[in-house]
Amino acid sequence: MNRPFLLGLTGSIGMGKSTVAAMFADLGVPVFDADAEVHRLQRPGGAMLPAIAAAFPGTVGADGLDRQALGARVFGDDGALARLEAIVHPVVAAERAAFMAAHQDKPLIVLDIPLLYEKGGWDAVDAVAVVSAPAQVQRERVLARPGMTEDRFAAILSRQMPDAEKRARADHVIPTGGRLADTRAAVAALVACLGRRTGG
Repeated sequence: MNRPFLLGLTGSIGMGKSTVAAMFADLGVPVFDADAEVHRLQRPGGAMLPAIAAAFPGTVGADGLDRQALGARVFGDDGALARLEAIVHPVVAAERAAFMAAHQDKPLIVLDIPLLYEKGGWDAVDAVAVVSAPAQVQRERVLARPGMTEDRFAAILSRQMPDAEKRARADHVIPTGGRLADTRAAVAALVACLGRRTGG
């Protein structure tokens, strides 16, 4: 393979994807974090702000994007969400392409994409790894987040592919419901396995 192997990393809310992404990074694997990139591009001076301000007046100020205000505008409104995604996705795609070009000499790149299956991104990667934990563990994690409610959690889940379906479609499943050491070992084993496949 004369280019990096692209591993899509995904998982439903509260499954521990960010923790797993950090484990890949600790092993020296370049990780493109789509969510982190969105946050960066929505800070003061960020490339997304002019278009968001035009589409959703009152959601951008001196401190950048008011995420709470924007969330209130798009939550439960499919049309507003589609307008926001039409702004966000092309910018993130351009940043992802630049990231991949900067790491084209690496054997493996991880693309951390929360809605990989839901938005059709699986066809742009060589394999998919899904992080998964038992439903009760997921629920406890999510409801412990500031500002999270049962209704909001239910609404988020309704927009995400069920965990069982993600696991069934995935090339690799990384368990995150037990000890961190076990998850770290699973990540290391996967990196070693993919390294053998790519010759890295």
